[in-house]
Amino acid sequence: MKTSLLKIFAIVALISFASCGDKAKEAETKEAEAVAKSEDAAVTYNANTEKSTIEWKGFKPTGSHFGTIGIKQGKVKVNNGAIESGKFVIDMNSIVVKDMPAEAEGNTKLTTHLKSPDFFDVETYPNAQFEVTGVTTTEGKTMLSGNLKMKDATNNISIPVSTKIEGDTMTLTSETFTIDRSKWNVEYGSKSFFDNLGDKFINDDIELKVTLVAEKE
Repeated sequence: MKTSLLKIFAIVALISFASCGDKAKEAETKEAEAVAKSEDAAVTYNANTEKSTIEWKGFKPTGSHFGTIGIKQGKVKVNNGAIESGKFVIDMNSIVVKDMPAEAEGNTKLTTHLKSPDFFDVETYPNAQFEVTGVTTTEGKTMLSGNLKMKDATNNISIPVSTKIEGDTMTLTSETFTIDRSKWNVEYGSKSFFDNLGDKFINDDIELKVTLVAEKE
């Protein structure tokens, strides 16, 4: 019996270790910075809101949920194929849950909860915003830095991205990354704000992947 229990604990430990190893890297986060300016020669690309999206995933001890958020509007200025400046607005009212059928009661309940003051309080803060502060190359990767404003907080994050320009269309795609929601005062079920949650906590890390499709102005 003792041997069987040890085997079970070993399996659980291996699963937990693998889950941690698979988690996307957290974006470097620091205080807000001055926004980037562009040269007069820069070309403007306007976000195609139908084709642009942000994928999200949240975690808790019993599993995870995932879905999408829409991009409401945005502009990116490009010079010689490189991003110089830009800003896009995220429609927090467009949060969609994708891991259960749209008509399911659980889907409606979770979507409503995410939009409530417990989480993103979309009635008070209908939009989030990302504004470019700089672009650098680190270890062969293009790192896009910008001020992410969400709810009543603004932090600067740096995320790895790739860009592709085909004709009059530019596509910016980020690698999957995480942000710590507690830094934007998203408090519900967070160990950063509450003690004695037991296994009822929700991880602070939110996994994100951005796809921005923009057309030449």
